[in-house]
Amino acid sequence: MIVTGYAQDLELATQLADTADAITTDRFRALDLAVSRKPDRTPVTDADTAVEDALRAVLADRRPGDRIAGEERGGTTGDGRTWVIDPIDGTKNFLRGVPAWATLIALVDGGVPVVGMVSAPLLGRRWWAATGSGAWCRDTAGTRRISVSAVGDLADAYLSTTHLGSWTEHHSREAYLALTDACWENRAFGDFWSHCLVAEGAIDIAAEAIVNPWDVAAVQVLVTEAGGRFGDLNGGDRFDGGSALSTNGLLHDAALDVLRH
Repeated sequence: MIVTGYAQDLELATQLADTADAITTDRFRALDLAVSRKPDRTPVTDADTAVEDALRAVLADRRPGDRIAGEERGGTTGDGRTWVIDPIDGTKNFLRGVPAWATLIALVDGGVPVVGMVSAPLLGRRWWAATGSGAWCRDTAGTRRISVSAVGDLADAYLSTTHLGSWTEHHSREAYLALTDACWENRAFGDFWSHCLVAEGAIDIAAEAIVNPWDVAAVQVLVTEAGGRFGDLNGGDRFDGGSALSTNGLLHDAALDVLRH
């Protein structure tokens, strides 16, 4: 594996993911799982808060000078270094017993994600990347470097999103359906998984009408290090624009053009 200036941070992100996996796998399908709702009506479980608290404790010890921003305990990114944490991305899946969920950990430096770690223990998969080191995946077949697809035409593209209803509320359902019509195939793998599959080259486009920074900071560096392009639906190459579009790069402008109409 290529070593960069963020090698030690990537090693720490691996340890954080191990800590998170130990908590989430223990609480998955637990009969006493406590579930509540946040003000935006999204669910949160005791596992979400336990993971974030555990990761914050490790970071306070190992990186006391860094900021922390998490889904459950708050915080913002700044000009320096900030660890951005989504303790369980796919909480609705987690609480319903669906194994498609993950812990997302990113290091943002100067407003740009430079380390990304996505760990989905019940899928048996983990993805990671750091600026200049490429994108990687580990599964039952072992560890391998990953890269985006070479599909160059929307008519041949495989597209994924999350909840279709979010397009009605936050962007344009008609625009998304126009993109599905322009593509060869579509699914709704949802959340982190769609973007990770783009990085792997398994699918070609992942689009979400609404996201928070902690939902996508880790996948931005993963997709870009895999040779793709990540940004928001307005065309900005950023993780904090409130929406998300991952592509193999070749299809990015074409997908944006459809979604803007």
